[in-house]
Amino acid sequence: MLKRQNLKNMKNKVPILAISLGALGMITIISALMFGLPIYNVWQQEMAGKAEMAKAEQNRKILIEEAKARLEAEKLNAQAEIERARGMAEAMRIENGTLNSVYNQYLFIRTLEKLADKGNLPQIIYMPSNGLVPVMDVSKKEKP
Repeated sequence: MLKRQNLKNMKNKVPILAISLGALGMITIISALMFGLPIYNVWQQEMAGKAEMAKAEQNRKILIEEAKARLEAEKLNAQAEIERARGMAEAMRIENGTLNSVYNQYLFIRTLEKLADKGNLPQIIYMPSNGLVPVMDVSKKEKP
């Protein structure tokens, strides 16, 4: 009879034990979430901040590299302009020092031909001149 009574008591105690363990487990889970979630949120925000900082640093590096590239391009463009100016100065020195008016007329006519080939030839009226004074008599007379 004792065995039956012990079995009855055991059957009554098992649900109480299971309920108490379940309640204890739920309390443990709830308290872990209550303390764990705020810590997780802080950690998550910290990681997001670090990621944002790394992204900003990378963008800054990209902007610096682009600025360096623009500066280098401007330096090269300036150097090219200097070389062009030197070439033009040399050409002008040659033209002014050694070329005569016939060659200058040839250059003018060649420029007109280039413009005519492009179809951009404006209307030009050519008047022969000696300096800035128009030449009225274009016939070549021999001097006695």
